[in-house]
Amino acid sequence: MAKNKMKSHRGACKRFKVTGSGKVKRNKAYKSHILTKKAQKRKRGLRKATTLTSADLKRIKSSMGM
Repeated sequence: MAKNKMKSHRGACKRFKVTGSGKVKRNKAYKSHILTKKAQKRKRGLRKATTLTSADLKRIKSSMGM
């Protein structure tokens, strides 16, 4: 008999994207509100997406069903 399949975490699938080389992209935090006290340079840096660290990679990929 076949075992049940694990469901992917739909919230994680919406927040993270997997690149062609297998890295996981994410958006940076602290860009949603209270932006007046943050410097323009800091807000510019928060626009760009970044990759996950190796510490989180295994956990996030498993929750995405990979």
